[in-house]
Amino acid sequence: MTDPFRPLKDAFGRFATGVCVAACENGRGGFTAITVNSFTSVSLAPPLVLWCIEKKASAFADFDAARAYSISVLKSDQRETSERFARHEPPMLEPEEFTVWKSGAPILRDRLAGFDCEIVDRHQSGDHVILVGRVIEFDCVDGAPLLYYASSYADGPCTD
Repeated sequence: MTDPFRPLKDAFGRFATGVCVAACENGRGGFTAITVNSFTSVSLAPPLVLWCIEKKASAFADFDAARAYSISVLKSDQRETSERFARHEPPMLEPEEFTVWKSGAPILRDRLAGFDCEIVDRHQSGDHVILVGRVIEFDCVDGAPLLYYASSYADGPCTD
């Protein structure tokens, strides 16, 4: 079956992005994590960020019910981590993989940057929900980011 959205996806894919793992507490006594590339900064004062989740994503209900989320920006050598949490039914986070900051959302221990966020707004937009979060804690280290371009990972300059 041909994907009717392929031409639009190809055009969107010409914008190189970083790759992140978004995570939140879930109502089952654990945590939910998924790979995202829709993360962006919104404001410095107050410090706001956003990312978008598809309404039909398996993790949607957990993030829709969450009061907070974390963003872990992945390093260039974390492709396996990205692929692991990009599955339709992402696996559980292992206790040694994360720490919990102020909001209660888990953040990956191994990361390029981390953001702990309280959700301040949700916007319904098409087949996605935009989750706006106020950054309550953050960090970063030196290193190269994991990049995504034209539906694949990129190492350095983005070319076809």
